[in-house]
Amino acid sequence: MDEILERILPTVSKPARYTGGEWNSVVKDWAAAEVRWVLAFPDIYEIGMSNLGLAILYDQLNRQGGEWVLAERVYAPWVDMERAMRAAGLPLFSLESRHPLAEFDLIGFSLPYEQLYTNVLNMLDLAGLPLLAAERDERHPLVIAGGSAACNPEPLADFVDAFVLGDGEEIVHDISGVVRQAKRAGGKSRLALLRRLAEIQGVYVPRFYQVTYHADGTVAGVRPTLPQAPMPVRKRIVATLPPPPVRPLVPYLDIVHNRAAIEIQRGCGRGCRFCHAGMVYRPVRQRPPDEVLAAVEEILANTGFEEIALLSLSASDYGPIERLVRELVTRYGEQPLSISLPSLRLESVSVALMEQLQAAGRRSSLTFAPEAASERLRRVINKPIADQELLAVAEEAYSRGWKTIKLYFMIGHPTQTLEDVAAIADLARRVRAVGQRTLGRKAQVNITVSTLVPKPHTPFQWLPLADEAEVRAQQEYLQDHLRGPGLKLSWNRYAETLLEAALSRGDRRLGATLYRAWQLGARFDGWSDQFQAEAWRQAFRETGLSPDFYARRPRPLEERFPWDHLDVGVTKEYLVRDYQAALRGETRPDCRQQCAACGILTAFRQERLRVADEAWGCPPLKAGETGTNDR
Repeated sequence: MDEILERILPTVSKPARYTGGEWNSVVKDWAAAEVRWVLAFPDIYEIGMSNLGLAILYDQLNRQGGEWVLAERVYAPWVDMERAMRAAGLPLFSLESRHPLAEFDLIGFSLPYEQLYTNVLNMLDLAGLPLLAAERDERHPLVIAGGSAACNPEPLADFVDAFVLGDGEEIVHDISGVVRQAKRAGGKSRLALLRRLAEIQGVYVPRFYQVTYHADGTVAGVRPTLPQAPMPVRKRIVATLPPPPVRPLVPYLDIVHNRAAIEIQRGCGRGCRFCHAGMVYRPVRQRPPDEVLAAVEEILANTGFEEIALLSLSASDYGPIERLVRELVTRYGEQPLSISLPSLRLESVSVALMEQLQAAGRRSSLTFAPEAASERLRRVINKPIADQELLAVAEEAYSRGWKTIKLYFMIGHPTQTLEDVAAIADLARRVRAVGQRTLGRKAQVNITVSTLVPKPHTPFQWLPLADEAEVRAQQEYLQDHLRGPGLKLSWNRYAETLLEAALSRGDRRLGATLYRAWQLGARFDGWSDQFQAEAWRQAFRETGLSPDFYARRPRPLEERFPWDHLDVGVTKEYLVRDYQAALRGETRPDCRQQCAACGILTAFRQERLRVADEAWGCPPLKAGETGTNDR
């Protein structure tokens, strides 16, 4: 293999993507390891190396899992490397030891978004493995997948042996233990091994569930075919966030987020109705600030990074955020260290926090996501922010030297009108005017407008994707009204949004479409210059399915969804109530102040009772409460 690599690497772009050997990478004794994982990210190195989820699992398996387990990495080769590998007959290999993927016990795919599905198939094919799970046997690795895009795993059910629902830190050790026991027992049959995995909370083995359909194509029911297959399959959570990785890998080339990252909080209590992550990553769990400070010290000692990102779905909602940033500035103010908060909520960004960020050297840009520009529509999506709040924050930011404010909006919200779309252009121009009063022509407003994809497990899962003609008209309106100095508009193509909506809301029958699209050349579907819309259209035609059925059809409240047998802790009854409240324009308070009875406290009552009140972002348990009911 090394000889072939030496020949082909000089012929491809960015060969450092495929060499391994990065600072802090872990190479364990292959022969001594009883269980061997390869953690796979189905996109290029620069994106996969920026993914914190994969970094956490790499750390958990290699540093916390004991010497008997090893974990290596593999990323999707870019199109030029794929061609070279296929021409040379070189199978897909891990970066740490360059072993072919087929020699590992487990291949663990991280799936943050649905457009990676065809890359999963492509990587399995490059590894020389049968794509269909039913065609793999004891000679082949188990294929596991988890992440946000695995919360409705049905389109991938034909190809993946088992899915992990929820947090992965503990469950990967459980899976490793089952595989270790099976190997020590002489190698149980693949079916017996999968039966054991299905008994682990948070593991979903699709082959043990039978799906039936109504004549109209909707799901009639899902039933387990084995007694040990749970129904429903409940996600897994870690009650307390484990220590963060403090020896992150240092890449050889520039990556998307070339910095160290620490997750300060998991989950979000705001309850934005469009937000998939805000629903499926509940409950809110905070990392103690002293633990964050200790981790920063170790990371700086173990790497050459000059930027630390404090990550959360809403970093400014982290309770002690001002104290944490102030302490970091005090400790490292004389060093070339920048502190970044990539996700900020307007209503929780204080002047004091901006002053601390200014002292931390972050004055290039600030990013906010109002999502809607009219206060009426913000009530619908449960993001009730007043325009004056945004303008006041913008004035504070520009006056402190920030030159660019990035604003994220969506079109396609329920009840949205052209007046709501016009409000996007109006609000962006008003923010620019605030900046121009302070900075003149240096003030910049970057506006990104995406189209709402109604996601599973959210209150908007009953909605259809907005009509193409309507979306195009709204995009053209914004293009016409957001021109001129200091304004930059970005938007997404409808064909790509349609595919994302179909895959995220699809059922098992889409496996045939996915397979055919891959055969026709679909891969890197999240890259506009690689996306092959015609391949997908042909695949849908040939398999007798329609993206419109999955993406553009309103769903009645009583319809059974393909993902209803998968329990993320938020009940469908709550989602119905919240959807109806949205249509009435009613808001809900942050669940950290007032419980909305979404189901999380009931589903995970035992986990809640094991942790201190300040560890979870839920109202504290009162004397005598057991945590058995959402209040």
